[in-house]
Amino acid sequence: MKKELIDLRINGRAHELAIEPNALLLDVLRRDLNLTGSKRGCDDSSCGSCTVLVDGTPMLACTMLAASCEGQEITTVEGVSEHGSLAAIQKAYGDWGGAQCGFCTPGFMMTVKHLLSINENPTEEEIRAALSGNLCRCTGYTQMYQAIKAAIEAEKKGMAVAK
Repeated sequence: MKKELIDLRINGRAHELAIEPNALLLDVLRRDLNLTGSKRGCDDSSCGSCTVLVDGTPMLACTMLAASCEGQEITTVEGVSEHGSLAAIQKAYGDWGGAQCGFCTPGFMMTVKHLLSINENPTEEEIRAALSGNLCRCTGYTQMYQAIKAAIEAEKKGMAVAK
């Protein structure tokens, strides 16, 4: 298949790429740009491990054509850090053991980033509803919810997450 040039803006940087027209965003991120945070967990949009933000909205990169993202801002988990330091949600996941095996963590973090951009103080019910499209196959979600709550509190106080 003949490749086409496209321009993508990812984590605040412009990229000109030659890709096949049917290339999935997830493959372009991982293979062409070495942004390996987003994971292929299911290939059928049922797990959320590949979640990225496209113009601030959570999208599943395993089912999106990369070419459809031209002119939009894509944010991956690699773009969440703040001035070279971990964002509150990243630090909280580490401090509270929310990452567990870590495979699904980037998708959860991107979903939480979106949630907190539209609701600075979500209830546990709102957090659970927002995360309903993400699947963790490890054990449970208790540590993730603790990490998210800690990140919310840290953001409110403008300080590092404390356990």
